[in-house]
Amino acid sequence: MSGQISWVELPAADTARARAFYCGLFGWGTSEFGPDYHVIGGGPAGAIAPRGDGFTHPRVYFGTGDIDASAKQVRELGGHSEDVQTIPGVGRIAHCHDDQGTPFSLYEPAAQD
Repeated sequence: MSGQISWVELPAADTARARAFYCGLFGWGTSEFGPDYHVIGGGPAGAIAPRGDGFTHPRVYFGTGDIDASAKQVRELGGHSEDVQTIPGVGRIAHCHDDQGTPFSLYEPAAQD
């Protein structure tokens, strides 16, 4: 799982328009997961979400089995990692930039009981 793309977020100024576009283009469906956050069905593992500061291009999440160690390694390799965030029932994420400024995110799934 480490290093594999596990999730993609597509930013949109108008998520209703983006959903109509991508669902029309690819035949996807969507379901609302949170306020204006729409999980893609019948397509890649991901969501359509509101565009925001620093979130203007698709965001790729790479899986990791130990997000704390991976975030630390990002910094050791000259990149930047924001604080690790816990998403209840989903797992933990950290938004990062590599040593050349390219944004990406890390994802560690929640432990299964």
